[in-house]
Amino acid sequence: MPAHHVLADLRELAERTSTPEGAQRLAWGPVWRDARLWFAAKVAELGLRVTTDAAGNNWVLLPGGGPETVIIGGHLDSVPNGGWLDGALGVTVGLEALRMFATRRPPVSIAVVDWADEEGARFGRSLLGSSAASGSLKVEDIRGLVDRDGTRLVDALSENGVDVDRMLDAHAALKNISARGYLELHIEQGPVLEKMNRSTGVVLGTFGVERHMIRFVGQAAHSGSTPIAMRRDAFLAAAQTALECREIARRHSTPDAGVVCTVGVVKAEPGIVTAVPGVCEISLDQRALNAEVLARMLADARTASEQAASANNVSVEWRDLWRIEPRLFDPRLLQLCEEAVREVTGDAPKLPSGPLHDAAEMVPHMPVVMMFAYSSNGLSHCKEEDTPEPHLLQTIDAFLRLVEKTVDLSA
Repeated sequence: MPAHHVLADLRELAERTSTPEGAQRLAWGPVWRDARLWFAAKVAELGLRVTTDAAGNNWVLLPGGGPETVIIGGHLDSVPNGGWLDGALGVTVGLEALRMFATRRPPVSIAVVDWADEEGARFGRSLLGSSAASGSLKVEDIRGLVDRDGTRLVDALSENGVDVDRMLDAHAALKNISARGYLELHIEQGPVLEKMNRSTGVVLGTFGVERHMIRFVGQAAHSGSTPIAMRRDAFLAAAQTALECREIARRHSTPDAGVVCTVGVVKAEPGIVTAVPGVCEISLDQRALNAEVLARMLADARTASEQAASANNVSVEWRDLWRIEPRLFDPRLLQLCEEAVREVTGDAPKLPSGPLHDAAEMVPHMPVVMMFAYSSNGLSHCKEEDTPEPHLLQTIDAFLRLVEKTVDLSA
């Protein structure tokens, strides 16, 4: 059965590229290259070949009878000590789709793409290959990136045959494809489907993101001799802001449209037991599927930081890190996706994607949809990442059905 073929491929890849601590397919490194050799060998069994674009993305094309192409995407790179499903599920189910049509010429072409460096785990720039293909990549922003061992990104790219100054040539190549649609299968990486006891979800789109650093500046002072009322404690202002950001998320969440706010970095100075913190910097990551809601959340967070700063007699300044607008998926493909899931599982819950995916980079250029598989305990990016086999098999079946529906879709 096709779904069992995908499961066998995933296990074979995991055995080849993992340690007891998890997957080790770090982008641009030797294990990642070995995973791509494995994939190329599987493709060769079908009489097809892998081609690599200027950004290092690997493509396989099965020519069809019409001018359009259905693209199936995923990524073989992983975080260090990552999971066996994240990214690889999308590539292996694409491989199975090629097998399905290898003996019968499809009415449109089918392409499978293994995006390069989706995770950004080594150099800190996620969606690297897909952003180059979409044309959104700013080369000057990545030219100086260095990994923790001191290796420059430009050198790692060169080692893998990628010239940083030619990466955007991948955008011209993508524009030459007349895409009927882009389909991506991924694990949820969250607990929603598990809580609902549903195998498969229809993804409405990817959250928009507002990411900032907030710096509070007061006055460092001795903790034993400075009265509470006279302190200018930067940490307390930061802490109050962080707590209020949690309440902002609660206020803007609805049963049908959840949002999130996260403070993931806290840096207090001078960072010793006997000193009142004179400086504290925190990160803020806000995400929502609705652009207006996201804007209101950001405004509320700015107000909260100013009020906390005033209450603690400190100053506050904001520094932008990164933002991306919400990326809503194509209504027609969403309908096909819902049909496919219902036919296999009987129900088709809809949910947004909090994490970003390569699919988000494709939204401005073609119709896009994603499907999610149940994630055990909502865990991902760790060796415990898993999906129970019955849930995984149903989701794979539903996705392959979505591929067939999209391939057969009337223009």
